[in-house]
Formats: sequence, C-alpha cells, structure tokens
Amino acid sequence: MSGRECCENPPALSSSSGNGCVLQLGSFNTYVSGPSTSKLAILLVSDVYGYEAPNLRKLADKVAAAGYYVVVPDFFYGDPYTMEKTLSIWIQSHGTVNLGFVET
Repeated sequence: MSGRECCENPPALSSSSGNGCVLQLGSFNTYVSGPSTSKLAILLVSDVYGYEAPNLRKLADKVAAAGYYVVVPDFFYGDPYTMEKTLSIWIQSHGTVNLGFVET
C-alpha cells in the first residue's frame, strides 16, 4: 500500500508486543530479537508507524527464530505517525536530514 490507503487502518501500537526486548543502541531505542551471539544479523526499518507496530515485531521475531539477530531501531524517536496529524505534515517534520548520526 502507499499513500492514503496505508493510513486508513493503522495498527494499535504496543511497546510490550513481541518476544524480544528494547535496548538502547547508540542514540536509538531499538527492538531486538534473537541470539546476540549470532553471526547473522538483519536490520529492519519500520514504516511510518514505527518500531512498536505489532506486525513488524512479529516479523522480527519470525526472522530471529531462524537464527538471526534482528534489530529494529526507533528512527522516529518515539514520534511515529498517528491520525492526529495529516501524513503530509508528519512527513515534513520527519525528513531525512537528522537521523541521529554524528559526522566524524
């Protein structure tokens, strides 16, 4: 889905969903699942609903069950899209300029 259709049925966000846990990795709260000792890792990036979307966490857990260490950072710093704002206004305040990375 894209555009307006994806926003007509938003997920019920839940900080307690999933089998993994939330850790601080760098400047990001990050949902992690799977063995941290694994030599295989996957970085999952959320859609506008953020890292607390239950289906995203279920996907992370399913990949982790196959032996991967899965990380899902909260790139929105606790401010995922909600129906309280229009999508276009939310996107304007969540551009790609500041993702929390520091230039060295």
